[in-house]
Amino acid sequence: MLDLARYAVEVATGYGAAYADARVLEQHYQIIQTKDMTVSGLNIGDTCGIGVRVVCNGGWGFASTQQLTREAIQATAARAVEVAKASAVCMDEPVRLAPEPVHKAAWASPYKIDPFTISIDDKISLLFQCAELMLAVKGVTLTQGELTFIRDDKLFVSSEGSEIHQTSMRSSCGIESNASNEHDRQRRSYPNSFGGQHENAGWELIARWDLLGNATRIAEESVALLAAPQCPQGQGNVIIGSSQMGLQIHESCGHPSELDRALGHEINFAGGSFLTPNLLGNLKYGADIVNLVADGTSYGALGGFGYDDEGVQSQCVPLVKDGIFCGYLSSRDTAHLVGLNRSGGAMRAESWNQQPIIRMTNVSMRPGDAGSLNDIIADTEDGIYVDTNKSWSIDDRRYNFQFSTEAGYMIKNGKIAGLVKNPSYGGITTEFWNGCDAIGGVEDYVEWGLPNCGKGQPMQTMWTGHGASPARFRNCKFGVAFAK
Repeated sequence: MLDLARYAVEVATGYGAAYADARVLEQHYQIIQTKDMTVSGLNIGDTCGIGVRVVCNGGWGFASTQQLTREAIQATAARAVEVAKASAVCMDEPVRLAPEPVHKAAWASPYKIDPFTISIDDKISLLFQCAELMLAVKGVTLTQGELTFIRDDKLFVSSEGSEIHQTSMRSSCGIESNASNEHDRQRRSYPNSFGGQHENAGWELIARWDLLGNATRIAEESVALLAAPQCPQGQGNVIIGSSQMGLQIHESCGHPSELDRALGHEINFAGGSFLTPNLLGNLKYGADIVNLVADGTSYGALGGFGYDDEGVQSQCVPLVKDGIFCGYLSSRDTAHLVGLNRSGGAMRAESWNQQPIIRMTNVSMRPGDAGSLNDIIADTEDGIYVDTNKSWSIDDRRYNFQFSTEAGYMIKNGKIAGLVKNPSYGGITTEFWNGCDAIGGVEDYVEWGLPNCGKGQPMQTMWTGHGASPARFRNCKFGVAFAK
C-alpha cells in the first residue's frame, strides 16, 4: 500500500501538481441491531480505496478509486489534477497551505480486547438478554439494542515527505426502552441516545458500561414517564446532565467554531456561524468559568487521532478561554485567513472516497469546581435537571436553539422533587453560556462520543467527541417546547 500511495503522489506531481497527498483506507465493520428478541439489522463488511488530493494552478482537485492497481491510480491522480486546474479558474485567490513539519509516524488508538474476536452469537446474546430484562417490566412495548465495531487502517503520504500510518478501533453500545399507552409513548436510553456510547476502544467498552446492569432501570423509568406530569413552563436554574451537555457543546460551540462555516465557505446542514473572525478575541462567549477546547489528542475519546487527513499532528486548541472566544477548528488552507501560522489539525474525511473538510475533533468543556451532580443539585434551591437528548433544533448561524431531553427532574430546596416528561429548554447561545454559574468536577466528567455528525455536500458523517461534566445555567427558559 505504501508503494501505491507514493506512486499516486509521484504521478500527480508529474502532471503538474504543486502539492499532492494520497490517503489509503481499509475499513472493517460490524453493526448489530435488535428490536425486542429479533435481529433487525446485521451489517458486516469491508471497504478499501485511495483518495488523491492535489493543488494545481492554485486550485484544489480530488479523485478516488477502489481499484488499487498502478493503472487505476495513475488515472485517478491525473483526474485530480484536471479537477484542480478547472477549479483554479473559479478561485478568487490561490490555495495557500500553512506549513506543517514532515511526519514519519505511526499511531494506534487504545483498546484491550479486539471486538472482532468476539463471536456474532455472543454479541446478539448480550442484546437479547438486555431485551428480556426490559420486556419483563410491565408497560414496556418496544426495546432496541445496538453494537457497532469499526476498525480503520489508514495510510497518508504527501509530496512534502510525510508518511503516516494510523490504525483505530471504534466501538459502541446502547440499549433503549419504549413504553406506551393509549395516550402517550416515552423512551429511556442508556448510556445515551444516538445508539449509546461511542469511544476509541475495544470490547472492554461493553463491560465498562454494563448494559445488563442498567436494562431494568431504564425500562422502569420509561414506564414511569407515562404517568409523570408534563414539564412546566418557566425560567430559572436549569442543570444539564453530562450527556446532554455533550450535544449542547456540539451544536452551540463545535459547529460555529468550524472556520469554514465562520468564513461562509460551507453552509450545508444548518451551516454558517455567528462566530465571525471579527469576534475572535473580543466576544464574551460565556461566563468566566467556561473553558472549551478542541482536543484531538484525547486518546480514548471518539474524536481522537494522531494526525488529521492532511497530515497535521493532532493538537489541543482553545476555543473559549475564561469565557472569551479565542479559537477555531481550522485547516492548512484556512489558517492564514485568521492569522494562524499553523493548522489546528481538524481536516477529516468520512472515507477514502471523500475529500477532507473541517470537522470537530473532541470539542469539550473543561471540568469546574462545583463537585458532583449531586453537589450541584444540593446547591440549587429551585430549578430543573435534564439529561439524555431527545431532539434538537438550532438556527443556521448556531445562535437560537431549543433542545428536549428524555427525562427531567424538578428541584425544590436542593432535592429532587419529582419526575417530569417532555422536558425542554432553549435560549440564545451567548446569553445561555454567560448564564453558566456552576460546572461539575472530574467526578462526573465523561467524554461522550457522537458518531453521526452530518456536514458537507455530498454529505459526510463524522464521529466526534465531547467531554463534559454536569453544569448549571441561571435564568434559562425551560418547558419551551409546549409553551402556550
